[in-house]
Amino acid sequence: MNNILKNLKSNRGFAFIAVYLVISVLLIFAIVFVNQSVSQNNTVNIFKRQTAALNAADAGLDRAMVWLRTQGIPPAPGQNQIVTTLAGNLQNGTIYTVVITDLGFVGGSATIRRYMVTSTGTSGNMSRVLRNYVQVDNYARYIWYTDRETFNGTNVWFWSQDHLNGPTHTNAHFNIYGNPIFDGEARSVDDYIRFYNHGNNINLSQTTNPPYDLPVFNNGFVFGADQSTMPTTALSLRSAAASSGISLSGNTTVVLNSNGTMNVTNSNKNPPWNNKNMALPANGALFINNGSLTISGTLNGRLTAGASVDVNIPGNIVYASDPVTNPSSDDTLGIISERDIVISSNAPTNLEINACLMALNTSFYLNNWSSGSPKGTLSVYGGIIQKERGPVGTFNASTGQKISGYSKDYSYDSRLVGSPPPFMPTTGDYLTLSWEEN
Repeated sequence: MNNILKNLKSNRGFAFIAVYLVISVLLIFAIVFVNQSVSQNNTVNIFKRQTAALNAADAGLDRAMVWLRTQGIPPAPGQNQIVTTLAGNLQNGTIYTVVITDLGFVGGSATIRRYMVTSTGTSGNMSRVLRNYVQVDNYARYIWYTDRETFNGTNVWFWSQDHLNGPTHTNAHFNIYGNPIFDGEARSVDDYIRFYNHGNNINLSQTTNPPYDLPVFNNGFVFGADQSTMPTTALSLRSAAASSGISLSGNTTVVLNSNGTMNVTNSNKNPPWNNKNMALPANGALFINNGSLTISGTLNGRLTAGASVDVNIPGNIVYASDPVTNPSSDDTLGIISERDIVISSNAPTNLEINACLMALNTSFYLNNWSSGSPKGTLSVYGGIIQKERGPVGTFNASTGQKISGYSKDYSYDSRLVGSPPPFMPTTGDYLTLSWEEN
């Protein structure tokens, strides 16, 4: 009997120990669970505050862009000076503070200002800082820009021998025959493309009813893009040429020289200039009033040349230092006509033009584009901006073969984004160059 009692007491002790151990383990698990829950909750709250702070900073950047666009003219307090400070309160005590700093003119331009926008978003004890570098937008950032893709009411087509290596935009819609290649982003204000063989269609991959129109958009296509309005006069160039550049009256011929000079012929001067050799204008502005400008040669320097009438191109226009092989080259040319830019019918079979070309009223085209035997390739390194698209040749719609004029090989000069030619017209908007988080 005594042994039985001893065994019961012994078992009871083991039971208490077992229960204690179980309770201890459960308490440990409970403590770990609570700690993990608290830690996870803290992590979630930190993430929420970080996200809220980031969203606030992003909202500050948007506010800054709205503010800049409503100023009328780009604010200009002086390089590396604060333009303005903006603040905003969002939900749950989240705030942003924005500082806009002027960085001055860029790339030798006298019209294109750049700004640093720093936006700090704060939620609780968490802050995030975002920074944008923006600059006044200008037409030199396009390889191709048109108000409409017609010439005297007739459709002008991109066709299979065309290659555009840069950003394009039209305030209308593109007309496509065959397989042209677009290597930069293509944008159209309209919501469709007109295909030669298939009519108006937003489908970029025709698979039935040959022949096919299959353009190649290697960097995407945007329908319904925002429309912008081209200027009708080169006001800033006119003013700069008259103040400290070169302003002439009457028909003028300019031959650019690789040594950084130019030969100028103008019969309205007294005495007349006949191949007069002179330096490029110090501020890079040359404008011809009440006359046309004929220009060709090799540019060494920075220049924008314009005319109130047509600009004629009889031969190659190239840079002394090729920016393709020499990225440090600063040779940059803008050509602006307040009417048309016309390639001479006697221009070389293969023509090279290094420039940003802008025809305000109305087109860039080849004289006698629809007649004569086929030429070779028109190579443009820079950009073409025109109100109404001008033709540089024709093709046989049945065979796709060239009948007259040039095939096109247009490559964008990426330097023109950060360093456009002097006094190029601006769009009235701002372009974001880069975005970063500090």
